[in-house]
Amino acid sequence: MLEKGTFDFLKQLKKNNNKAWFDAHRAQYEAAKENVIDIASFAVTALSKLDSRYAELEPKKCLFRIHRDVRFSKNKDPYKTNIGAAFSIGGKKDSGGGFYIHIEPGASFIGGGIWQPAPEHLKKIRQELDYHQNDFLAIVEGKKFKSVFGKLDAEGSLARPPKGYDPEHPLVEYLKLKNYIAGKPISDEIMMSKGLQKEISTCFETMNPLIDFIEKAITD
Repeated sequence: MLEKGTFDFLKQLKKNNNKAWFDAHRAQYEAAKENVIDIASFAVTALSKLDSRYAELEPKKCLFRIHRDVRFSKNKDPYKTNIGAAFSIGGKKDSGGGFYIHIEPGASFIGGGIWQPAPEHLKKIRQELDYHQNDFLAIVEGKKFKSVFGKLDAEGSLARPPKGYDPEHPLVEYLKLKNYIAGKPISDEIMMSKGLQKEISTCFETMNPLIDFIEKAITD
C-alpha cells in the first residue's frame, strides 16, 4: 500500500517547489521513492500473470523522474508534484501501449492504453479498429471495461474524421481519437489501504485486452 509519508512528501513539495527545500528533504523523497518501487514491484508481478514478458521489467526503472523538463515551459517549477510509474513490455520508453499508475494526493489513478502514439502507429491502430470493429467494441464497450474505466478519454480528439474515413463511419468518434487511453480515479483512502493491490490487479486485467489490441495493430 502507499504510505502516508509518501503523500505527505508530495503535499509539502507542492507548497515548496524549489531546489533548496527538495535538497533539505531528500531523505523523505528517497523514502517515498522506495515506497513507490514496492508498489511497482507488485504491479510487475500482477502483469506477469497476464503476460510472462512483463516479468523482465525492473520495478525501479518503471518510475518516471520527479524532475520536470522546464526548457519549453512557462512553469519553471523544477519538480513534479506526483510520482508516476509506467509498465510496457519494452520498458517505460516503449512506443507501444502500456499500463500506468499515477500517485498524487487527491488525484491518483490507474490506467493505460497508448498516449501520443507516433503517426505511423496511430494510422495502424485506426486501420485495425476499422477492420475489426466488433473486436474493438467488445473491449471498450464491454460491461467490465465500462464498469472500471467508463470510457476512453476523448480529450484532444480530432474535430473531423481522419483522412480517408467516412464521416458516417459507425466508429467515427473512436477514429477521431489521437490517444487511446482510460483511467480509474483512486481515492487517497484506497491508495493507503490493502485495497490498492486489488485495484491494481483489476484495472490491469481489464485494460489488458486493449493493450493486446494495440500491440497487434502496431506489430502486424
